Amino acid sequence: MLQTPYYIIYEEKLIRNLTLLKKVEKEADVKIIMAFKANALWKTFPIINKYFSSSTASSLNEMQLSLEFLGNDVHAYCPVYTDKTFPEFLKGCSHITFNSLAQFYHFHPAIIEWNEANPDSKVSAGIRVNPHCSVIETDIYNPCVPGSRFGESREALVDGLPTGLDGIHFHALCESDSHDLAKVLDALKQQYGHLLKQAKWLNMGGGHLMTRKGYDIDFLIALMKNLHAVYPGLKIIMEPGSAFTWQTGDLVTEVLDVVENAGIKTAIIDASFACHMPDCLEMPYKPVIKEALPDIDNPDLRTNDSSFGVPKRYTYRLGGNSCLSGDFVGDWDFSSPLKPGDRLTLCDMNHYTTVKTNMFNGIQHPSIWLKPIEGDPILLRRFSYEDYRSRMD
Repeated sequence: MLQTPYYIIYEEKLIRNLTLLKKVEKEADVKIIMAFKANALWKTFPIINKYFSSSTASSLNEMQLSLEFLGNDVHAYCPVYTDKTFPEFLKGCSHITFNSLAQFYHFHPAIIEWNEANPDSKVSAGIRVNPHCSVIETDIYNPCVPGSRFGESREALVDGLPTGLDGIHFHALCESDSHDLAKVLDALKQQYGHLLKQAKWLNMGGGHLMTRKGYDIDFLIALMKNLHAVYPGLKIIMEPGSAFTWQTGDLVTEVLDVVENAGIKTAIIDASFACHMPDCLEMPYKPVIKEALPDIDNPDLRTNDSSFGVPKRYTYRLGGNSCLSGDFVGDWDFSSPLKPGDRLTLCDMNHYTTVKTNMFNGIQHPSIWLKPIEGDPILLRRFSYEDYRSRMD
C-alpha cells in the first residue's frame, strides 16, 4: 500500500483524453496544443508526445520544459515581456503573442532581426484581443471582466493589423463548453471581424473542456467547419489545459484526527487544500471523494436518524493539515463514522493541481505516482526536506 499523501495519475485515463482530443483536431481541422499552466508533469510527457508535441508557454520555464521534454513548437503568451527575457523567447518559440500593441512595437525590431538571421526558424507574431464576452461565473478566472488587463481594445485596431502581426489570440473560457465558445466567437466577429479576414492564424486560447462528459463535440466540430468556410485562409489553434488531464488523477489522503466544534465534525487529513489543492479554495469547489456518499439535493434527507427509513449518513467537513484557518472544504456524507487511519480519495486532482502546489508551513508534499495500463504504480517523484529548504535557499 502506497504511503499517503500521494497523487496518482492513470495512464489509461490520460490516453482516453488524448485520443478524443486527437479526433477533434483531425475532424475540426484545428491545431491543438497543450497548455503547461494546467499540467507540467514532464515525466508523463512521453505518453502525451505520442499524440501532441506542441505547447503554449507563459514563461521561460514553461518554454524550456517543452523544448526539453515535449517538442520544439512552442507558442508563447505573456502579459509582458522584458528586454532580458524576450531574446530567449525568440530562440525557443515558433509563435509569440503580445498583450498590447505597445509591447509589439517595442519588440518588433527584434523579431525582424531574428527572422532575417534565422529564415528556417522564423517567429510569427500575434496580438491578444478582448472580445468582452463573459461566459465565466468566477471572476478570478474571467479574463473579460470590466477593467481586465488582458488584450488590446477594438478601438486600437480599427485600421487592421499592423505590419508584422500575423495572428489574433483570445482567451475567454474556463472549463467551458462549445456553446459558450460560439457566444464568444459571435462577439469576436462583431468586434474584430475585419482582422479575421487579414490574419493568418487565430488562437482561441484555453478553457475548451472537450473531455468532460456532456461536452458537445459535434457542435464544436460544426462550429469550426463553419469558421473555416467563412475564413478559409485562417489557421485555427486551440490550447486546452484541463481537457488534457481532466479526471486522470486523484489525491489519496489519510484521516489523522476528527474534531468537533459547534456541532461540526471535521476530519483532519494528512494533506492540505491550501497547499495541495488550492483551486478548491480559489474557485471555490468541493471535489468528489470516492469513499463518500453521493450528494443529495434535499437537505431533509441528510439525517443521523435512520428511523425515517433513510440510511444513516455521517456528515464531516474536511480540514487540511496547515495552520490556515480557512484550510477546509465541506461537507461530505459517509455511510459510517470517519476515524484516524481511514483513507480518502479526492478525485480529479491532476489538472491545475500539481502545478499550483506550494510548501506553506513546510508541510510534507504528496509524492507523485503513475499507474501504467499494465503493472504496478511507478514512482515519479518523492519530496523531502531538501526540496523545502532549496526553495528558501
